[in-house]
Amino acid sequence: MREILPTLAGWHTAGVPFGLATVVAVSRSAPRGPGAAMAVGPDDEVVGSVSGGCVEGAVFELAQEVVATGEPRLETFGYSDEDAFAVGLTCGGEITLLVRPVTAGSDPAFGAVAGSVAAGEPVTVATVVDGPAPRGATLAVWPDRTAGALGTDGLDVAVTADARGELALGASVLRHYGPHGERREDAVTVFLQSFAPPPRMLVFGAIDYAAAVARIGDFLGYRVTVCDARPVFATPKRFPAAVEVVADWPHRHLSGTDTDDRTVICVLTHDPKFDVPLLEEALRRPAAYIGAMGSRRTHDERRARLAEAGLTEAELSRLRSPLGLDLGARTPEEVAVSVAAEIVALRWGGSGAPLATTTGAIHAPAVR
Repeated sequence: MREILPTLAGWHTAGVPFGLATVVAVSRSAPRGPGAAMAVGPDDEVVGSVSGGCVEGAVFELAQEVVATGEPRLETFGYSDEDAFAVGLTCGGEITLLVRPVTAGSDPAFGAVAGSVAAGEPVTVATVVDGPAPRGATLAVWPDRTAGALGTDGLDVAVTADARGELALGASVLRHYGPHGERREDAVTVFLQSFAPPPRMLVFGAIDYAAAVARIGDFLGYRVTVCDARPVFATPKRFPAAVEVVADWPHRHLSGTDTDDRTVICVLTHDPKFDVPLLEEALRRPAAYIGAMGSRRTHDERRARLAEAGLTEAELSRLRSPLGLDLGARTPEEVAVSVAAEIVALRWGGSGAPLATTTGAIHAPAVR
């Protein structure tokens, strides 16, 4: 959804109605998770995807239909063994989609939501999926304000509280309420889609490997910063336009930077005077991934220096070094793929093994 919002915002600003299909629930080996979206706009232009191609043809027709009728639809697509030609997911999973028309009148806060997402301001959008409330009604919830309504004041109050809680987690989930927001009831189903600011990737050491890692980090949706103490290397022209470049001592820059449990830290300096104080700072703060480049000998020496600096075994165990998966990578671009693969595997609990050698579901259920 985040990727297609600029296009949708343009349609909304121009007053052009469009059909928006959003994945609100999945089961088994579904190809896309909750929040994945596809829209059909003017001249039948299509943006986004909800299944990687399996049901997009049917969704295209549904989106056209809801724009024509003004009535949202809730549809579930799975796999049919009885009818090989039925529209469904060949992977054996199941997805439930809310398909709704979006106009300036039906969703006046849509532009404000898109603007907040573009600016990195956190916001959650609550949408009625089913039950005795207007299907497709939306309530946008920011940390300090709301816009829209779901049908009753009590429902708005209950959903606002939950939406802010999910926003802190960056989660998108279905919640159930009574018609007036009563807890422990399931008459009304509401989809809470959180747009937390993009997670940060901090890359230290402005070498050629850093440029490749920064590019793939930007591609994966991270807000990337590259930092190096040497101004001659820390120049914006050496990195993608979306990447922030900082000339500063790495440990000093990190000490003044906020990190959280989604932050990725890649230490590519492999120079003790830079990476030891930097890792001493990094391993004592929140982060999803802390990786350091270097040979195994460099790793052993660096680990000994960090232990001498007072880091505990638990803190040292967080260090992924040498960073990356064993892909036989040689070039900076190949190494960047190796690093990205390790980050993704750690995020979702993947083994890093070839899928051909594993069994069971390819897409394991997300752990909240």
